[in-house]
Amino acid sequence: MKAVVYNEYAPDDNYAKILKVQDIDDPKPKSDEVVFKVKAAALNYNDIWGMRGQPVPVPLPHVSGSDAAGDVIAVGEDVKNIKVGDRVVSHSNMSCRVCKACTDGREFDCVNRIIWGFQTGPTWGAFQEVTHLPEVNVAKIPEGVSYDEAAAASMTLLTSWHMLVGRAKITPGQTVLIMGGGSGVGSFGIQIAKLYNCDVIATASPDKLDKCLELGADFAVDHRKEDWHKEVRAITKELAKKKDEAPGIDVSFDHIGETHWNKQLTLLKYGATLVSCGATTGYNAQTDLRHVFFKGTNILGSTQGTKAELEQGLYWMGQGKIKAAIDSTYTFEQAAEAHTKMLTGKGLFGKILMKPEGA
Repeated sequence: MKAVVYNEYAPDDNYAKILKVQDIDDPKPKSDEVVFKVKAAALNYNDIWGMRGQPVPVPLPHVSGSDAAGDVIAVGEDVKNIKVGDRVVSHSNMSCRVCKACTDGREFDCVNRIIWGFQTGPTWGAFQEVTHLPEVNVAKIPEGVSYDEAAAASMTLLTSWHMLVGRAKITPGQTVLIMGGGSGVGSFGIQIAKLYNCDVIATASPDKLDKCLELGADFAVDHRKEDWHKEVRAITKELAKKKDEAPGIDVSFDHIGETHWNKQLTLLKYGATLVSCGATTGYNAQTDLRHVFFKGTNILGSTQGTKAELEQGLYWMGQGKIKAAIDSTYTFEQAAEAHTKMLTGKGLFGKILMKPEGA
């Protein structure tokens, strides 16, 4: 079968030099695994980290891709709940399932966890015509949700759901700030907050503001402006008059990091929460601790989530309450172009997909 393979790293981000469509062996399921034909796969930033060989040197030769959706074509003898013909999507958080964290329902805190398609291999990921996963690492796709939508949702919907519902524990009526609303996680963050009947302020670059509003954001602010936080503050003051409460943000949803960190802290109400899943602009954020201890601020880290949380998000997709924002679709042969677009982010809104020929 065909797969997008690289045999060396590209620290200079020259993807065309290393990414090749090659033949690899068809997978055969282990006793607890399912094998499925890939109909759609989605890109994530960890695919770029893998090709750079840092911060984690991934196994070579390597097949990337942590999000895949498709049709089951074989199952191992110990598989209980998945059968041939089922439509499934990957749950890429591979944990040990037996440690204290896992048995406490915190598989995302497992010290032995790895991300499928990023840390697995050689040649085991989403960017191949047929792939395989343990039964516990696939979820059934609900009726009404396409392969494309499921692949686009797999990691980012899970991450956003865990951030807002699992970690921040949002409640109806809160004012929620979604940083980077044009990203994969941001686009889902907007919709999840609206599902919980929150007032949503999204930030994005100027060309993405209208799309954030289309996804359900009540307000959209250009976070490239130096004084973007002042505009957000003004919005919260108007909302506060209607709610008869103090102005400010109840929950700030962050994955931008360094450049916008302190200004988010200034916007939070007393006892409010900032939940972070990443730092695309840098990790060395300066923190004004007065906004932490004096206001009783909750700063929460968040990564991945549980399979149950993925299934909760997929349920609401099946109900039509959450939609996947898909930017563009590429073939395996266009893998270098697809990853370059993700790296630059120019004009990007939502997820980038790749598909094998004929999918």
